[in-house]
Amino acid sequence: MGKIIALANQKGGVGKTTTSMNLAASLATLEKKVLLIDADPQANASSGLGLNVQEVESSIYDCLINQVDPREAIYESDIPNLDVIPSHIDLVGAEIEMLNMKNREQVMRKLLRPLLSDYDYILIDCSPSLGLITVNALTAADSVIIPVQCEYFALEGISKLLNTIKLIKQKLNPALAIEGFLLTMYDSRLRLANQIKDEVLRHFQELVFKAVINRNVKLSEAPSHGLPAILYDADSTGARNHLELAKEIIEKNEK
Repeated sequence: MGKIIALANQKGGVGKTTTSMNLAASLATLEKKVLLIDADPQANASSGLGLNVQEVESSIYDCLINQVDPREAIYESDIPNLDVIPSHIDLVGAEIEMLNMKNREQVMRKLLRPLLSDYDYILIDCSPSLGLITVNALTAADSVIIPVQCEYFALEGISKLLNTIKLIKQKLNPALAIEGFLLTMYDSRLRLANQIKDEVLRHFQELVFKAVINRNVKLSEAPSHGLPAILYDADSTGARNHLELAKEIIEKNEK
């Protein structure tokens, strides 16, 4: 049975999508069968893995709103072992369309459970909000990775996210766990970055991943070529960081 991991933080620009696609690619490179669900209307994870979003016939939107079988929305990426259910701009309006649905918070959970036997890991790239789609992702997930960028206001809003996770645990998904806090955009030369790293470690201790995602030009360039860092430049710091993260997750979950 596979594991569903959501990547969530309602703050934008924290490296959530970058982490989602590069972690998915790294897990697949380590010979795990991976499915990435792009649950962000911007669809950056889909295009960053080489999918032409304009040509996609079925997306996560169709699965959530039109009850399309999720297997019909699975696309193969260029990386062996890595499949994607892409997003679509229509997902912007999905929350309003879902308001009258019965058990509207459980729609994604029902979609994904049948796929668990096909994959080792199902990753969900959430949008930067705490709306109904993100609630669906957290209700479907076994655990959540929280990316935290090493910049000003890094911890702002984390208490709100933790509060949402607590409510979801109480009301919708008692088994939801925090997989870990992931430090992103880290630059060891900056005093502020080191202060934030120390603060996050002090607050969350063993819940912080040992792997840290450093600021890296190749990591920023890769999506414009429709490639994860590991295919764009396997020796880059960004590619190596995500590979370390993937190994840490495998080690933690497959003891």
